[in-house]
Amino acid sequence: VQLQASGGGLVQAGDSLRLSCSAPGRAFNSASDTVAWFRQAPGKEREFIGAIRWTGGGTHYSDSVKGRFAISRDSAKTMVTLQMNSLAPEDTAVYYCASAGRRLILSSVADARQYAYWGQGTLVTVSS
Repeated sequence: VQLQASGGGLVQAGDSLRLSCSAPGRAFNSASDTVAWFRQAPGKEREFIGAIRWTGGGTHYSDSVKGRFAISRDSAKTMVTLQMNSLAPEDTAVYYCASAGRRLILSSVADARQYAYWGQGTLVTVSS
């Protein structure tokens, strides 16, 4: 099962960008899914950004993006979006969305091993 992440591009520092994640041919397990965004910069390990629980819409973010990034879901379109504001060069990375297919407890949402389905990634480049 493949997710599709889209919306990446080249922006300047201070700009905003919105990424989208969908699951063509498959709806998110809307009853209990947890969907997350990760990113990986060149030469660095994959980093958790944030996650959203489909039921209730509760979100959790890493400290590095808290207050600048926001995750939301559109139940009608089975899509999850990542709104990124006040982008900085250090936000440059390939961004991935991932679906656990189940509800995760808060202490597990940042663990990439909990996510069974992944998108191909979309590149975000922030110039200074």
